[in-house]
Amino acid sequence: MRRLAVLGAVFALHTVVAQAAGVSTDTKQAPAGAYQIEPRHTVVLFAIPHLGITDYYGRFEKTSGTLNFTPGAPEKSSVSITIDMPSLNVPNSELLEELVAGDAFDTAKFPQATFTSTSLERTGPTSGRMTGDLTIHGVTRPVTFDVTFNGGAPSPMGPGYYLGFHAATSIKRSDFGLDKMGWTGFVGDDVKLTVEALFQKQKG
Repeated sequence: MRRLAVLGAVFALHTVVAQAAGVSTDTKQAPAGAYQIEPRHTVVLFAIPHLGITDYYGRFEKTSGTLNFTPGAPEKSSVSITIDMPSLNVPNSELLEELVAGDAFDTAKFPQATFTSTSLERTGPTSGRMTGDLTIHGVTRPVTFDVTFNGGAPSPMGPGYYLGFHAATSIKRSDFGLDKMGWTGFVGDDVKLTVEALFQKQKG
């Protein structure tokens, strides 16, 4: 029995290594064309200073969007992402009600946030700075994300190809009219945004 367990562990390790070996951070190895967000493995996180002594985290659990990828010149690629605001989740139900309320995100009136890229500057083999229009709470502002290309890999589940990215930026909530809450004085104005995005190659 012990021998079987050891063999199973070795097989699992071999599988992981084999899968990792299929990952490439060379953008030229990735197929060109249209990709779509894989929503089960994409997450948008925010962190906001609370009382100046901790960061409070929340996440949006539903996203959709597209990537038009140009392997030989990634700076010519474009991205469009939509965030489902009612999918917001935080560790406490009482605080969640306060965040979706009319004096905060007001998700009933503004059910979507969007980001549409307008330019991309390549800063390294796997990094860049992506600028675009971010719309939250009905307000649109230009925002620049620092982006890292984590790599691409064939789908382990069949035909298809995946691209993974990490993106981060910081915005001021007051720029988006999110400073009218009764508790606004308890939290900072600077909000960190982090996106872990998985895109799946579309057929055709």
